[in-house]
Amino acid sequence: MPAMRTLLSALFCLLAFGALATCRPSDEADDTSGVPNFGERIEQAAEDLTVERSAQEEWLDDQLFALGTGLKGKVGIAVYDPARGRMMHFKGTELYPQQSVSKLWVALSALDMADAGRLDLSETAAVRNDDLAVFHSPIRQSVAAQGSFTTSYADFISRALTQSDNTANDMVLRRGGGPDAGFAGIRFGPGERPMQSAIAGLEWRQSYALGDTFFEVRKTVPHDVRAAAFDAYVDDPVDGASPVAIASALARLEAGDLLSDTSTTRFLGWLGEVKSGPNRLKGGLPEGWSIAHKTGTGQVLDIVEPGQPADQAGYNDVGILTAPDGSVYTVAVMIGRTQVPIPVRMEMMHGVVRAVAGYHEMVTGAGATPQDDPAGTS
Repeated sequence: MPAMRTLLSALFCLLAFGALATCRPSDEADDTSGVPNFGERIEQAAEDLTVERSAQEEWLDDQLFALGTGLKGKVGIAVYDPARGRMMHFKGTELYPQQSVSKLWVALSALDMADAGRLDLSETAAVRNDDLAVFHSPIRQSVAAQGSFTTSYADFISRALTQSDNTANDMVLRRGGGPDAGFAGIRFGPGERPMQSAIAGLEWRQSYALGDTFFEVRKTVPHDVRAAAFDAYVDDPVDGASPVAIASALARLEAGDLLSDTSTTRFLGWLGEVKSGPNRLKGGLPEGWSIAHKTGTGQVLDIVEPGQPADQAGYNDVGILTAPDGSVYTVAVMIGRTQVPIPVRMEMMHGVVRAVAGYHEMVTGAGATPQDDPAGTS
């Protein structure tokens, strides 16, 4: 697998475990000499394992454990406090399907190319029927109406982030050199078309991008074939990433360590305009708090028996939380697989945000104590 199979793993295992941790390359490790230079600029927020955790950190860890174990399924949560260089997480070093969260890294690579003078964001490209991706892609309507649709790469990035447009994201990915142009640690994935078809037990055909063709063809795939492909994806997601790596990367982004000031401001502005997931992390924001975030939502495995709950792979939200006093925390909540109802998943995400707010009150002396329970757990 290309170098991008593993975004920032060698670097972020240090974030997860501290300066004394041993970070061993996996069997999948590749030469990362050709990755974008911003990957090399990501610094370790060293956390010595010998440093005793504060009562506030222990409290937040307990909250994340209660929230993670309270939702049935494959769950990972990470919260990073950049001001103190502290990472709290629940199963945050495992890989989870990103789905559209991976659009973050495609955009990051493109903006890094722009900073390096290898991409003019005003450069345009035409989207035609042969470029259309599957699932959510508002740009498809423009292509259908006009036969093709031309816009700038800045607009493609904006659409990919704020509207989660799969075709726009694939256009940026291809312009950047494809998934091989990634970084070590967070997997980009091969693009929506090959990935989504493989999850469904299919091989991609461009006709699947039109109308309901993909859904109709997917219905014809035998359940055992679909289930095997679904299981394989969850167990080893081609677009996998760990919550710890994502929370770490978002902190470096917000700090301005990955991109130029102009590109950082532009990127964070787009994340603040995200339309998807208004009731995921965003729905739990206390008064005065704000979020810049990106969601990801995966496929649902077909139901064999009536009354059986649907099995979904990838239900995520990751973002940068800003408190009323300007303090920043980065959060990644990744539900790799679950059958619980969507409102229950949303409430868990709300609980994570409330826990971060409670932790913030403790460490800033705003009145809460470690005995308080804003996460709604015990």
